[in-house]
Amino acid sequence: MSRTDPIADFLTLIRNASRAKKESVDVQNSKMNREMLGILKKEGYISDFKPMEASRHARVYLKYVSSHSAIKDLKRISKPGLRIYASHKDLPNVLRGLGIAVISTPKGVLTNKEARELKVGGEILCYVW
Repeated sequence: MSRTDPIADFLTLIRNASRAKKESVDVQNSKMNREMLGILKKEGYISDFKPMEASRHARVYLKYVSSHSAIKDLKRISKPGLRIYASHKDLPNVLRGLGIAVISTPKGVLTNKEARELKVGGEILCYVW
């Protein structure tokens, strides 16, 4: 695990667990991770997540549709060495609308569709499809 990019670690844990057909995976319980998990749950990519008591981790319950993971792939976009920002007009459309981009905005962590509606731009954290 890299100590320099906790978001990449978070995405890698989820990607590897879904490819290995795991039922659940434990990730760091940070505010950013909880907000991203909330988006993944709302968009239907995971079943649920719960903070674990007496631990700094959260358990993520992965979602499968007819034995295939609901998450095809996750891709980190903005990295610590190269931050990628976009205005609300320039927000990406992931796989022609079939995927989502997770954006860190002044109004919180949002999907590209929500950020476009609220007319706010920000840092493009990752793509999920």
